[in-house]
Amino acid sequence: MSTHKKRHLTRRRVLGASAIGVAATGTAVAGGAGLLSSASAAGFGYSDDGKNYVVDTGASLVFKVSKTTGDLTSLAYKGKEYEGYGGRHSHVESGLGTSTVTVRQSGSTILIKVAHGAITQWYAARSGQNNVYLWTNKADASFTATRYIVRLKPGMFPNTGSDSWIEASDTIIEAGDVWRRADGTTHSKHYSGKRTIDYDHVGFTTGSVGLYLVRSNHEKASGGPFYRSLLRHSNDKGAGLYEILHYNEAQTEAERFGLQGPYVLAFTDGPAPSSSLFHANLDASWADGLGITGWVGRAGRGKVAGVGLKGMAAGHPYTVGFANSDAQYWTKAAPGTGAFSCKGMLPGTYTLTVHKGELAVHTQDVKVTAGGTTSLHTLSIAGDPSAAKTVWRLGDWDGTPGEFKNAQLMTYAHPSDARAARWTGNVTIGDADAAASFPAYQWKNVNDGVLLYFKLTKAQAAAAHTLRVGVTDAFAGGRPRVTVNDWVSPVPAAPTQPSTRSLTTGSYRGNNHTFAFNVPATAWKTDPSQYNVLKLNVVSGSSGTTYLSPGTSFDCVDLLV
Repeated sequence: MSTHKKRHLTRRRVLGASAIGVAATGTAVAGGAGLLSSASAAGFGYSDDGKNYVVDTGASLVFKVSKTTGDLTSLAYKGKEYEGYGGRHSHVESGLGTSTVTVRQSGSTILIKVAHGAITQWYAARSGQNNVYLWTNKADASFTATRYIVRLKPGMFPNTGSDSWIEASDTIIEAGDVWRRADGTTHSKHYSGKRTIDYDHVGFTTGSVGLYLVRSNHEKASGGPFYRSLLRHSNDKGAGLYEILHYNEAQTEAERFGLQGPYVLAFTDGPAPSSSLFHANLDASWADGLGITGWVGRAGRGKVAGVGLKGMAAGHPYTVGFANSDAQYWTKAAPGTGAFSCKGMLPGTYTLTVHKGELAVHTQDVKVTAGGTTSLHTLSIAGDPSAAKTVWRLGDWDGTPGEFKNAQLMTYAHPSDARAARWTGNVTIGDADAAASFPAYQWKNVNDGVLLYFKLTKAQAAAAHTLRVGVTDAFAGGRPRVTVNDWVSPVPAAPTQPSTRSLTTGSYRGNNHTFAFNVPATAWKTDPSQYNVLKLNVVSGSSGTTYLSPGTSFDCVDLLV
């Protein structure tokens, strides 16, 4: 027999009866991503085919990891291969290259370790489960991003959605990654339409087979709960699923380092994966003794619980976030009371931030201890700009452009999309559709000089007023400058914002900032029957063309009493 054939016939290590019995205590779950019977786990083990470590989960999934690079080189589910496209495999970053790859079995778990410089990648299989558990440990910034991409063969799943395109017929309109179809709709891997807080998993399904990537808790990621990033893509050449842990595009925070995970690659019989795999429900205590560098089990973590929030505005969701240089967490506050609880936190002192929608309205420090619960009395919200009395208000202070024209579409389409309403057009304060007529975004070379018309009483026109313009993000240093009738404001300083694309890649999320313009009484029309005219212009020291010219996204515009 040839050496090649001998490699492929290397005997697989198989669990003993007692270990198989442990797997058998689990029950099958909807979607097929949970534990299976002991009979189906009988083949659990790994082998060496010369180039890869071959892991048989003992269920319906066999996967391979390259012994040279640590790439995931095969995902065979029920005998059908799903992995790889364009001559590339699935991997952390864009592939690590030559790495040190080792494998070992510990009871009902097989663990593969891939070490390459500052990055260590881990893969784990559990007996009888159609899942691959993954961790990524990054020690420094020697790699510019942190992601895991699962690359899938073309034609395995339907090529549909805003994050899909057809390279054979669609046309590139921006930066090589935004495409326009013949019907005028736009498509890109950026157009997920979801914030991190909005999803537990992403994936594809044919109806009878599903492949999903269940995200981690993102405690070592960056950008917070409202960050938008790549989740998946598909085209006529293949498909991809992403776990993005640090991405520079539209990033608002410094990178964090350390162990991220587990995140889970799960095959099912079509439906979404079991909620037992979601980070909030996942019991990963089996990983406690595996020696995964940086792993902190439940015993080493703490909890924060709050009685409630005082001063909540009706009709708005509230989120409580926690962040320091080492970790980030968030939890949704209960409607009505504002009660909240966040568990599984690493010990340390965090900045607690209460968000009304996506707008920070309260901050304070809170300390978390291992094994303990930090209890907080009712927190009083004092930083909501909506509390100020106004002559008029356009939109709402919630940290998003959600009330304005095209805002919803812009999380999954390019501003030039055929479905977008015209970005130009003026607004009369007091009209029923005033907010819906006001553009969510403004660019120097697209819709500069938007006009707002409003009237003042004699008493109001006799006084100076503060005009506030709230923004959620900016591109190329774009920021508003205002003209009221004949009065022109000074040019405001540019606040800190992400330096990359955002408004054209499905995100309005930057750093919320309020520009306050002190408009003197001499600026107003004194006749109450006449309209005052407010003109909004975008100013910047940078330049660009059309939708890549300096621009900004609006949160709210109001005139204080």
